[in-house]
Amino acid sequence: MDKPLILAQLLRQLKRQVQVADGELAAVESLLLGITGWSRIELLRNLRQPLPTKTKNQLIKLTNQYLAGWPVQYLLQRADFFGHEFYVDPAVLIPRPETEELVEWVLADTAVQPAALRIADIGTGSGAIGISLKMAHPNWQVVLSDISAAALKVAQKNAAKLHADVTCCQGDLLTPLAGKFDLIVSNPPYIAVNEKKLMDKSVLEHEPQQALFAAENGLYFYRRLAQQVQKYLRPAGRLYLEIGFQQAAYVKEIFLKNSAQVKVTIKKDIAGKNRMVRVVYMEE
Repeated sequence: MDKPLILAQLLRQLKRQVQVADGELAAVESLLLGITGWSRIELLRNLRQPLPTKTKNQLIKLTNQYLAGWPVQYLLQRADFFGHEFYVDPAVLIPRPETEELVEWVLADTAVQPAALRIADIGTGSGAIGISLKMAHPNWQVVLSDISAAALKVAQKNAAKLHADVTCCQGDLLTPLAGKFDLIVSNPPYIAVNEKKLMDKSVLEHEPQQALFAAENGLYFYRRLAQQVQKYLRPAGRLYLEIGFQQAAYVKEIFLKNSAQVKVTIKKDIAGKNRMVRVVYMEE
């Protein structure tokens, strides 16, 4: 009878398969930690022990799914964002670290505003942006909206999981909103359809295309927001948006053309790319 593989040997075998497929070696350990709930220290302590058969088979199965293109976050149904763990599935985009910078910008701008603000997160997906803002300021009134019923169910699940008292509503862009807001935040679809060939295969095959792609070279939703958003904002209200790194000049022009009483600020991300826009509607 063959002696069972200890964990260190099993990890080496799986990592070799991942390396041959040009995958991320760290994915194997991420899957193991997700399955077992271990910390890194607990992983090190168990390297000389064999895994239980059920856990071993689960790790091998998930590694094979990862090699077939499935993102680790979908396989584990969780993603970290702004210090919180969010449930994710293929109904929503996987929250990205660069979007955390949009949340940081909103919080930095509102650090000296103690009053309760009314916020809307448009195209909320998993709810990562709006729920993170609510967690930082429990006295804020936060509304999450999305056109996708499946996505909104994920956002509702995350709000319940994180005990975030938010309101969820379904509809196209701004249409489900009622009343006026101090801030509106959105990471809308902004990838041009002709850029598909440049994208990672796992993103194209598994993440919701409705949340990725936009017509008019990726500018469709920015044009719609520029035409509609002011009537949903209180005086001196602000709109925060994530953008593609080559879209800054186009997005700025769109908003300047739609209102004379507007100030548009472009912000770079940590990599030095133009990835965020703040639109402030000045009091007349």
